[in-house]
Amino acid sequence: MKNIKYILVTILTFSMFTCEDYLSPELESLINADIYYSTEDELEKGIINMYDGIQGVNSTSANDYHALQVEFYVTEMRSDNTRTKAQEGEAAQFEFYTIEPTNGIVADYYRSFYNVIFRANTVLANLGVASPENALAFEAEAKFVRAYAYFNLVRLFGDIPLVDRVLSADDKDISYTRVATSEIYDFIISDLQIAVSGLDNTYQTRASKAAAQTLLAKAYMTVGSNYVEAQNLLEDVMMSGYQLEPDFKDVFFDELNDEIIFAVGYEPDGIDSQNFSGEWLNAVGRTSGVNYTTQDSRDALDALGGDRTQYSYRVDLDQPTQFQVVKYIPDGDASLGIDPTSVDPTAAGNDFIVIRYADVLLLHVEAIMAGGSSTSAPAALESFRLVRERAGLSGDDNGTITKQELLDERRVELAYENQRLYDLMRFGEAQTILSAFSSATGGSFNASDLLLPIPQYEINLSQGLLTQNPGY
Repeated sequence: MKNIKYILVTILTFSMFTCEDYLSPELESLINADIYYSTEDELEKGIINMYDGIQGVNSTSANDYHALQVEFYVTEMRSDNTRTKAQEGEAAQFEFYTIEPTNGIVADYYRSFYNVIFRANTVLANLGVASPENALAFEAEAKFVRAYAYFNLVRLFGDIPLVDRVLSADDKDISYTRVATSEIYDFIISDLQIAVSGLDNTYQTRASKAAAQTLLAKAYMTVGSNYVEAQNLLEDVMMSGYQLEPDFKDVFFDELNDEIIFAVGYEPDGIDSQNFSGEWLNAVGRTSGVNYTTQDSRDALDALGGDRTQYSYRVDLDQPTQFQVVKYIPDGDASLGIDPTSVDPTAAGNDFIVIRYADVLLLHVEAIMAGGSSTSAPAALESFRLVRERAGLSGDDNGTITKQELLDERRVELAYENQRLYDLMRFGEAQTILSAFSSATGGSFNASDLLLPIPQYEINLSQGLLTQNPGY
């Protein structure tokens, strides 16, 4: 990850070996963790190890934690934005809403983010080795990471196990007891409140106050509460020095620019590289092409994208009937002025943006509207205008922002950034829009498809204690 010196080989080996059965009753890592974290310097390596867990491993091994590198499957490809090219294999299950509990990608994502939670809990269990001042900062950072992991999991799986500490053999039931979604959100909100109070805005590839404030605002809005507080949090971020990049292309290809609030950093051609952007290309990645754009999303961009459209999708030069995502493209595009990030597209260095300022501005509009303020409130119109004018469009033609206009604007601004599914769910439009989209494209969407199946492997490990989501 950029701006971060990576962990020693010993701690990397520790993290991969000891977390392999992070949700199983046998947690042999406890003694090793207690021995290793004996100084503040060692604990800070544990902090970095949390981000390494989010980053995931660029490999083809089914036993590795791929984390963010497979997120597009469980988010973007379950929306109306992207699809597979070949319409086959496990990847096609996302496109057609035929996901099986045995789907390996679903299991990978689930175990990867519980592994991130394990790493965060390990840091929190060892705060005593740090100075009082640094312990507060480390606690805030670990709780941001833990909340981020749980926020991803709860939106995808619903009721899930709540693991709030490093478990002992006596805690085995915690690993497999599903907790109500409302309790998970209460836990996320509590962690993020602590993160907000203990962080500053030093980092872009580590937790920051602005990242915690934005995530907390989005959590409030996801559960449908505290819109006024969400608005206040977002307005504080808007006063923190972030700004829109004048050129939309630079958001993605001038990394760690002024628009980036939180990104997962990658470096090319080594252990810190990523392969997901290579997989989005034909005959470049390790698949036959996934996360290809849908006609539906291209129509939206053509109509509403303005200057963003050419940097959002392009024609596949090898197959002119297919269209690829441009954002994060690893091998460059001379016609668009984009340089390659690596000599090997399967070992790319493109950072993945989790939170950026344009998202904050549009969330600000949403918080104002959902909180009951006028749809023509000057503050909402101003935030809406800033995003649209960067794309070469007018702010709003009639001075009133509708729910559909905001949903459309989020779609074209944040296209292919793993946001669309969550937006549809938060706006209460997922079932209607995805049912119509699925019907038109040969899928079989129904209400139960809003949640992923709990991985069958985990259910088997639990010996029946862990239950399955309806419809699977």
